[in-house]
Amino acid sequence: MTTLTKVGTAVALVVGGLVAAPAAQAAPVTSGQLSPGLVSSMRAAFGLTEQQALVRIAREAEATRVAPSARTAAAGAFGGSWFDQDRGVLVVGVTDGKAAERVRATGAEPRLVSRTAAELDRVKDRVDALSKAGGVPSAVTSWHPDPRSGAVVVNLRAGEQTREVADFLDRAKEFGPIEVNTEGVTAPVPFAAGTVGGDPYYTGNVRCSIGFSVHGGYVTAGHCGGTGAQVYGWDRSWQGTFAGSSFPGNDYAWVRTGGGWWNVPVVLGWGTVSDALVRGSWEAPVGTSVCRSGSTTRWHCGVIQSRNETIHYAQGDVHQMAGTSVCAEGGDSGGSFITGDQAQGVTSGGYGNCSSGGRTWFQPINEILSVYGLRLLTA
Repeated sequence: MTTLTKVGTAVALVVGGLVAAPAAQAAPVTSGQLSPGLVSSMRAAFGLTEQQALVRIAREAEATRVAPSARTAAAGAFGGSWFDQDRGVLVVGVTDGKAAERVRATGAEPRLVSRTAAELDRVKDRVDALSKAGGVPSAVTSWHPDPRSGAVVVNLRAGEQTREVADFLDRAKEFGPIEVNTEGVTAPVPFAAGTVGGDPYYTGNVRCSIGFSVHGGYVTAGHCGGTGAQVYGWDRSWQGTFAGSSFPGNDYAWVRTGGGWWNVPVVLGWGTVSDALVRGSWEAPVGTSVCRSGSTTRWHCGVIQSRNETIHYAQGDVHQMAGTSVCAEGGDSGGSFITGDQAQGVTSGGYGNCSSGGRTWFQPINEILSVYGLRLLTA
């Protein structure tokens, strides 16, 4: 427990200190410019040297800065974007040559693709509708548009190619291009947990983790409590009330704090990285690194692997999620996902654990802010 937490501060979880370089070419950074512990955390997560970690951090920050203008430049020909980890560049899919020229002028690398992001999103939306009608078998765990392959990827548990699954896939393929992935697929579950010690918040016998501070409270996962539910802090003192909550369909909520709890743009590094400041919520592209912190497993890092993914939980579908290679466990729900010093989202669920590994999905922060009309608290 940190001193900051003991005085009753509602904390989110992030790493800070990195400001995207203003130039078209990512400016070099030094470890002294970054939150203490960030470089060592990146080295441990990805097997990098210190210099490699510094270069990657700078290039990812630049890719995140360029992504919005590159998407605008692509206009109707936009086919999605992703970060090429090997070359350290933002790649933007486009469906025509003129758009490629405009994208290149922003500093991103254009790549011709067969379908626009809008076309893939429409295919995914039709699969969503099929699921709402009860047409998705339990062996199917999620689906998301993949701009690199030009298809919607359906994740399916290996060894469960039943007639029901085959019928579903046949129907899905009528909507557009479908690819099936069975490698390493396990059914995700929400990461709430029973009451245990740590640095949590509680709703009844459920323990979850604080996400990011907003003006008047903080955001977290919707499955942790319904609207009107009372919330208690790590010391069991009354902390606030769920002012809004959505699950399934979405997995987000926000808590309006009271009882003397106050909000700051600070996140807990759990000794792996220093407590740091949140400076914004620029959306990081697929392929960039991301770190997660929660009250059970604390600090872990990985890569953003997908966006706009629909997760087929037992409780119902959750839409517009981002998939990652980061592990998590029960009680980590609602905790922060961060890239550099930019808030990305709140932990929803996944599978596996932080001993043997696993995957976790998060609900993007900007959607939560928009739905509830909230303002992220930033330094």
